Amino acid sequence: MNYRLFTIFGVMLSIDKNWEQFIFVTGVLVVTFLVSLVLRFLVGRFTKGAARKLKVDPTRYNFFKNAVDFILFFVAIVVIFRSIPSLRTYGTGLLTGAGVLAAIVGFASQSAFSNIISGFFLVIFKPFSVGDRVKIGQSYAGDVEDITLRHTVIKDFENRRIIMPNSVISNETIVNSTSVDEKICVFIELAVALNVNLNRAIAIIQEEAMKHRYYIDNRTDQDMARGDMPVMVRVMTFLDGGILLRAYVWTMNPSDAFDLKCELNKSIKERFDKENITLSNMQYQVLTKTS
Repeated sequence: MNYRLFTIFGVMLSIDKNWEQFIFVTGVLVVTFLVSLVLRFLVGRFTKGAARKLKVDPTRYNFFKNAVDFILFFVAIVVIFRSIPSLRTYGTGLLTGAGVLAAIVGFASQSAFSNIISGFFLVIFKPFSVGDRVKIGQSYAGDVEDITLRHTVIKDFENRRIIMPNSVISNETIVNSTSVDEKICVFIELAVALNVNLNRAIAIIQEEAMKHRYYIDNRTDQDMARGDMPVMVRVMTFLDGGILLRAYVWTMNPSDAFDLKCELNKSIKERFDKENITLSNMQYQVLTKTS
């Protein structure tokens, strides 16, 4: 009789223990699911905002939400296996195997992960957006055409596409011409002969600059009150046989700046020829040094 009672009692304890384990597993999975929903919502808001600023498709960043789900549920499974004694051995093996697999995958994909992490930082810190005109290091310049998690596509001025890994961009100096204010101050440098009428040469440069269709007056109210000229022309230095003049001409954007500089070089030279103002023999060397 006593043996039967102990057997029944043992069976009941076993059933209670199984129910406890079932409730524990269910609770862990439910909590993980709820945490996953919250984190997916937060990551979704972040990626949508970043995608809107970078002008790219937000679905490209679903990788982050999927990665969050994978990590959370993986941790939940490990906790379940480690917390239930009958599954603990399998949990240890699962954790060890996952660590070895992660080490192998990480070693084999260092470059890919480096680009992804760099792409993530580009999203966070936003050094440029699609459509910005940038210069990367000393070698590459153009308009940003596309930004992905792995690389950035830049269209150069010859209509070629430069595809740069994000990890390379992260280690370079980035000059962004359009991130805050697109206006550009163009330097027009001319070396005139020592015997020219300097005031007349400066007046011609100012007149030609202000006539150009892309010229804008960028003076502030304080500049105007101080009496600053719309186009400032400064005498930079004396050369062997000439005087270097530099005009500061403002225009709306980098594309207009290039056209303005080329056209002003031509129109100023033509005006100088008409009014017998001679350029210095050092002009070619000056242009070479400042280009």
